[in-house]
Amino acid sequence: MKLSRTRRMDATIPTASMADIAFLLIIFFLVATVRDVDRTAVALPGSVVREESREGAACVVVAKEDGRIVYKFSDGKRTALEVGGVNDIYLEASRIAHADSARQFVIKADADVRYFLVDQVLDTLREAGAREVLLLTRTKDERKGR
Repeated sequence: MKLSRTRRMDATIPTASMADIAFLLIIFFLVATVRDVDRTAVALPGSVVREESREGAACVVVAKEDGRIVYKFSDGKRTALEVGGVNDIYLEASRIAHADSARQFVIKADADVRYFLVDQVLDTLREAGAREVLLLTRTKDERKGR
């Protein structure tokens, strides 16, 4: 009995589903990526106790840039934009507090900024109707670079 020879097939990688895999990876990274609403570099003041804010908290930034005080505001969904001062913060915060009274507000203040400016922002947020205001800090054991 004569055996027929089998043809050897070349080793190939199927590429038909590569586009599907790439699309799934893009979706995964879009969903898994944490979006930061503010990337302003500030030297945060230290504290012993630290509490985490909820996702979607509105953010107010008080920073010193080039020798001047800069105020930024974010509603927790969009990137923080520079505003003119505490009056603009009041308008934005009152709009958010009116729509969602349980929304948290986070103040991210530079350690070099005078405290009376932070106190003005605190008073402004309270007048606007904010019920829960947190101050962003670093714990004492964290280094300044973080």
